[in-house]
Amino acid sequence: MLTATDHNMGAELKNHLHEQHYFRLRLGVAAFVVLSLFAVLAFRFSYLQLKQYNHYQTLAENNRISLVPIVPNRGLILDKNGTVLAHNFFAYTLEITPSKINDVEATIAEISKLVEVSSLDRKRFKKLRDQSHNFESVPIRTHLNEIEAARFAVNHYRFPGVEIKSRLFRHYPLGKLGSHMVGYIGRINDKDIKNLEESGDLSNYKGSDHIGKSGLEQFYEKYLHGTTGFQQVEIDADGHAVRVLSSNAPIPGNNIILSADSKLQEIAETAFGDRRGAMVAINPKTGEVLSYVSQPTFDPNLFVDGIDSESWKALNESLDKPLINRPLRGIYPPGSTFKPFVALAGLEAGKREPPYSINDPGFYTLPGSSHRYRDWKPGGHGTVDIQKAITISCDTFFYGLAMELGIDNLTSFVRHFGFGRKSDFDIKGEIEGLLPTPEWKNRRFKQPWYPGETVIVGIGQGYTLVTPLQLAQATAILANNGVAMRPHLVSHIQNAQSGKNTAITPIIQDKLTLNPNHIEIVKRGMVDVTMPGGTAASVGANAGYTIAAKTGTAQVIGIKQNEKYNEHAIDERHRDHALFIAFAPAEDPKIALAVIVENGGHGGSAAGPIARKVMDYYLLGKQPAPDAAKENKILNPATPIPEEELHD
Repeated sequence: MLTATDHNMGAELKNHLHEQHYFRLRLGVAAFVVLSLFAVLAFRFSYLQLKQYNHYQTLAENNRISLVPIVPNRGLILDKNGTVLAHNFFAYTLEITPSKINDVEATIAEISKLVEVSSLDRKRFKKLRDQSHNFESVPIRTHLNEIEAARFAVNHYRFPGVEIKSRLFRHYPLGKLGSHMVGYIGRINDKDIKNLEESGDLSNYKGSDHIGKSGLEQFYEKYLHGTTGFQQVEIDADGHAVRVLSSNAPIPGNNIILSADSKLQEIAETAFGDRRGAMVAINPKTGEVLSYVSQPTFDPNLFVDGIDSESWKALNESLDKPLINRPLRGIYPPGSTFKPFVALAGLEAGKREPPYSINDPGFYTLPGSSHRYRDWKPGGHGTVDIQKAITISCDTFFYGLAMELGIDNLTSFVRHFGFGRKSDFDIKGEIEGLLPTPEWKNRRFKQPWYPGETVIVGIGQGYTLVTPLQLAQATAILANNGVAMRPHLVSHIQNAQSGKNTAITPIIQDKLTLNPNHIEIVKRGMVDVTMPGGTAASVGANAGYTIAAKTGTAQVIGIKQNEKYNEHAIDERHRDHALFIAFAPAEDPKIALAVIVENGGHGGSAAGPIARKVMDYYLLGKQPAPDAAKENKILNPATPIPEEELHD
């Protein structure tokens, strides 16, 4: 018989066997899991070592080696005589290497006790630091002078990770002269980065801070920038540079040589004085732009390293709008400067072949209407043929001619002279201007075209709008007997390494077959403009060469039909614009130009003298007297102006 003690001993023995069984089972499961994990690790290890070896070797190498860009020297901009308009110079910069400093902000605070560090400097530093590698130095101050550089050099031991370096900077030595033509560079922004990505050029701008923003600097950016070089730098685990493994030198940008002459540019800009306006002078045979003026102008050096808020406000809020590139983006009614092209359209259409003439009573009456369009001369000019109509600027003659031609025939003809379309000029931002048509008016205003609107187009008023560049190009095409050359400012691209010059090939954009007799009639009428009795007789006086020209006045505000215009009773900015087109010598044109003086009044007295100074220098090498107002009576407002020159 089993006792209680025997029963308990049996139960303990039974439980022990049971637990041992489960222990072995758990041990087997654990061993299986461990072996499985080791199998996975072994498989993964083999995969990484065998299959992914090249990939991870590249990543490891990239962690050890960094490519540091070497920014190329930007190309120069030179005028036709080699005068430098844009160049680079070395200046001291104070730079911080963030990886070598524990507290960057504290370091900057200490630096500012030795040299001035503005809020703009701090903002620029932060932006550049975010875009740079930790081991690259970032400028905290640029353009240190000798005293500031020396002061920091003495205290250099206090600032590990901060050093003085010499960097290249862009400079425009002639300042405001030709700034709308040359343009400027500025710091690369997000929009620039997006454009570079789209063009596939972003990799060539690694390390570059600046890019062309306007003018030739922008248009010829690919030539001027050059090719970025690189250094392979070995770095340690803390991001410090250890040594340079290899180096690929940068290729400097090409130089661009202009067809413009900086001395001619200076004469033209000086002739404007403090007046607003624009002037473009072109070689009609090649399309080379000889001078390009937009007044008022600005100093492009302000923009290179980021313009300060006060300077920006002064430029941006000025009533004179100095930042507007007027030759490209200023649009004006052409006024009477449009008449030679209307006259040529009439001759080519057989509407005004000599000896055709009209008897001008001083007004034009629209057929089927009692409405009169007045001439500038009350009582009229008497008998007027087409040549005389150009010379005396007879409105009545051109009113009737425009009506007979019709708006479609007129606009389609003058479009060959560059009106109403872009010229493919080598500065970006050109406006097309406007040649109105019935279709255009219907789209724009949902209104029909009225006959009276054709009448005023004949004298360059109404909806017609042109840019100074278009007006200069049209004049050049007329001077070149209907052959349109593409206007351009750059004549050569110069390789900065070899010095070899590559010429910009002249391009014929359009070629209008014209009757030589018709061209001769128009040109004779324009020559007579600068002769006694013409609307610009004083401009042509004692010139020493023959000038073919046309004056013009463009209304800024309308006046009533029977109301006489009185500029002295009108606010200065509401006065008429003064226009003048010309080419010379008339028998073999070497220069064609257009001048617009905003709110200047009359073309012959305000714009003509500017053109005369430009032509005198270009054709004769003659420089204006130091005091032009005393030397030339047509610039002196106290001098009476002949009656015929008060009207265009």
